[in-house]
Amino acid sequence: MHIDGSCHCGAITFEAELDPAKVAICHCEDCQRLSGSAFRTVAMVGSGDFTLLSGTPKDYIKVAESGNERVQAFCGDCGSPLYATAPGDGPKVLGLRAGVINQRADLVPGVQIWHDKALGWLGDLPGIPAIPGQPPAPGK
Repeated sequence: MHIDGSCHCGAITFEAELDPAKVAICHCEDCQRLSGSAFRTVAMVGSGDFTLLSGTPKDYIKVAESGNERVQAFCGDCGSPLYATAPGDGPKVLGLRAGVINQRADLVPGVQIWHDKALGWLGDLPGIPAIPGQPPAPGK
């Protein structure tokens, strides 16, 4: 599926090809804090399928509970979160923030992860399977 999007102020624009089946909701505490909300919705896309059209994101490096570092890319002008990925060079997977994707209404999450961290008042999200933590890496 071809998608495009931008930060709130429009300084950063992008396009990508993604599999709409690879959309997830994350309830982890880091996603709650970094999104300023109860959870974050992400669409996974390979870095080779992502093209930055304008602007240069700023990066914030966070250290997860696991000890792994994650690059959090955002607009330095308006603060919109754009994506997260692993640090370093080479092919990566980007977790695009659904809110900056123009076609976000067409991206239905297929799973909820870190559901054991979901806020108690949230209730169930019907039709979206939930797992308590991080799913195992493919092939494990």
